[in-house]
Amino acid sequence: MSIGATQPFRPSGTATLSASTTSTNVPLPAAGEAVLVYNAAAATAFFRFGTDNTVIASGADTPLPAGGRMLVHAGSYAKTAAAVLAAGTGVIYFTRGDGTVY
Repeated sequence: MSIGATQPFRPSGTATLSASTTSTNVPLPAAGEAVLVYNAAAATAFFRFGTDNTVIASGADTPLPAGGRMLVHAGSYAKTAAAVLAAGTGVIYFTRGDGTVY
């Protein structure tokens, strides 16, 4: 792929995280360099990636507004995703795959 080229996102699997105001983590599925994060909760979510199940998210991590989605180049070393909500409970979806645009 040439510099500046875009490739459509090709999903390979989705992990569902039941989030609350306490950090929770979930193993990322399948393979791929990118992760599409979708916040289906009614509150802002904060998320981060890690290499094992000890990863913890906090309010200092990447924010994602309610109903928002973000395509992140997490790299192949990201094995786990963690998220915490600013308020309440809800679901965060982490879809792994390859590509640069959604």
